[in-house]
Amino acid sequence: MQTVPVVAAVLKDVQGRVLVTQRPAGKPLAGYWEFPGGKLESGEPPFAALQRELREELGLDVQQARPLLQLSHDYAERRVELAVWRVTRWQGAPCARESQAIAWVKPDELSRWRLLPADTPVVQRLRLPPCMLVTPSPEDGSGFLMTLERRLAEGREFVQFRAPALPERQYGIVAREVIRLCREYGARVVLNAEPELVRQLGADGAHLSGAKLGKLARRPLPQEFLVGASCHEATDIRRAAQRSLDYVVLGAVRPSASHPGQEPLGWETFAELAAGSRVPVYAIGGLAPAELEAVRTHGGYGLAAMRALWQETEN
Repeated sequence: MQTVPVVAAVLKDVQGRVLVTQRPAGKPLAGYWEFPGGKLESGEPPFAALQRELREELGLDVQQARPLLQLSHDYAERRVELAVWRVTRWQGAPCARESQAIAWVKPDELSRWRLLPADTPVVQRLRLPPCMLVTPSPEDGSGFLMTLERRLAEGREFVQFRAPALPERQYGIVAREVIRLCREYGARVVLNAEPELVRQLGADGAHLSGAKLGKLARRPLPQEFLVGASCHEATDIRRAAQRSLDYVVLGAVRPSASHPGQEPLGWETFAELAAGSRVPVYAIGGLAPAELEAVRTHGGYGLAAMRALWQETEN
């Protein structure tokens, strides 16, 4: 089977909508919508191909972009190796230079559009916020929920509810309240719990420990749920990709109070591991929200934190 390297661009406007284009008549898979981009020419670097394709297709001058994810898809006659870039700065307004239709669409609405099969996994990734708040184990139910609500009111959009010390029944009681608050503030919430409990309680997904990931034979929940896992080495990341997980949390990058005996990876090792990941990588361990750009510079998608996000405004 022929392998075709392709680049695709994710562009967002000020309203958070994403640009998609429709393949015109005469092209294979005409009528399908896709993220703009195209094939790499022989010996062409991916970023140069991205700039060329968007200039030719849409009249845009791409000035800044960062890798978002890599994936592959097998069509009947070829395999597409797709490198998706998040374009963060460009000049010009998109215009249809190849007689294609163009549209700005909210990420949550993209699943209803007729997207190319190779592009559909990108939609799930676009639903991942850049920062994940990992909760401490709740010692005082009311105080815990009050602090969580303050964090949500401040704009936290992604919560991992982690409470390993709670008995199963109590975990379920608190998890229901966590889910209720997250729904109220429009945040997504994954449970550090068994996938079946995620289904029962109606959370957005499950976050797996490294030990559970190591025993995982297949993706434990359907695609409408998020599934992520904690990783510490390349083997973990490869298994996460093989099991079609949506993200991994990699660390600790720096010494972490929540894992005092764990040897930190450091930025160099983190970057090496993130570069080999086909799944979006959240950095964790001694990081603050202000370091999000550093995470992205080293190949991460976003950052996860407990103390820095939970106690962000607590003094």
